[in-house]
Amino acid sequence: MIIYLAGVPGGGTTGVRERELNLFWNKRLWTYYWMIKNNNEKMPKIRNKKVELMLDSGAFSAWNQGVSISLKDYIDFCLENIEVIDFIVNLDVIPGKGPFIKVTKKDIENSAYEGWKNYETMLDAGIPKEKLIHVFHQGESMDWLERMVDEIPYIGISPANDRTTEQKMLWLDKCMNIVTDKQGFPIVKFHGFGVTSLTLMLRYPWYSVDSTSWVVTGRMGSIYIPRWKGKWIYDENSWKIAVSNRSPNIKDAGKHISTLTPEERRIFLNYIHEKGYQMGKSEFRDVAQSHKLAENERWYDKKPKTKSEKRKLEIITEPGISNKYQLRDEMNIIYFLDLERSMPEWPWAFKKKGATNGFF
Repeated sequence: MIIYLAGVPGGGTTGVRERELNLFWNKRLWTYYWMIKNNNEKMPKIRNKKVELMLDSGAFSAWNQGVSISLKDYIDFCLENIEVIDFIVNLDVIPGKGPFIKVTKKDIENSAYEGWKNYETMLDAGIPKEKLIHVFHQGESMDWLERMVDEIPYIGISPANDRTTEQKMLWLDKCMNIVTDKQGFPIVKFHGFGVTSLTLMLRYPWYSVDSTSWVVTGRMGSIYIPRWKGKWIYDENSWKIAVSNRSPNIKDAGKHISTLTPEERRIFLNYIHEKGYQMGKSEFRDVAQSHKLAENERWYDKKPKTKSEKRKLEIITEPGISNKYQLRDEMNIIYFLDLERSMPEWPWAFKKKGATNGFF
């Protein structure tokens, strides 16, 4: 199974950081909406690129912002950059006029129909069929999934964001009746959009999935660490441990690395060091708000309401995962790459079994 890492890396100029991280990842998912929103709609031609790229329209994000995406502009962008985009996701049509407005079955059916028309328009415009992914969404009629399996070699399956893992599982089990044969082997390649639960990753024979967890978790001050049973185990629920000096979990037992038992801390530090990283060290000092930050300094807390109050300063004396989110990003990317390598070789058979409770 392939894991496409979605989301935008921070730290310095985005394009520079993206290229730096090409040393780590080999599969990326970018969104067209994010690129045009940030005035970066012209993607540079990349020769001899090492990263396989999937481009999503970002229709759901745009819909949440009350913005529409031009199908023509999206197609033009894809055709201009077709040489460096390995897979292109069709422009979805989201039902309803906003995230808080109730939709009807008719709304959902109309959206599925309009989405299919977009798929056909993109094909007619010259997007290669082997590169174009159409997406089936939870709530749509299974008739659309049957049609997709008959006509499209690589499809997307998107569970609803507002459903529990158990609800997603019940729906995905029904999807497997259509996308797999009697022995449970996939009939087509299928990609899981936003599948971040390890339970769902391991339960179904995905060809690929995508996740933003590597960057979201790093920004929240945490890293993923696999289970340890004499070796690192990736087919069980991972630990997600806060390591940042500024994490709100720093006082919660068992949630921050500083509050773990000595044995747990030893295991986690072994993992961190094995991957070539350090915890890092910082000093803290209260200074006047007029203090000008040096390169290795940053404010530890929010600006006080009164100018006379002093503000806490963090001085990074040794960079590490406790004080540099960029390094946490790297560690989380490494975790997902190791997870990908631990997955069964595709294709493998789906075997329906009872629900479990594994989550990232």
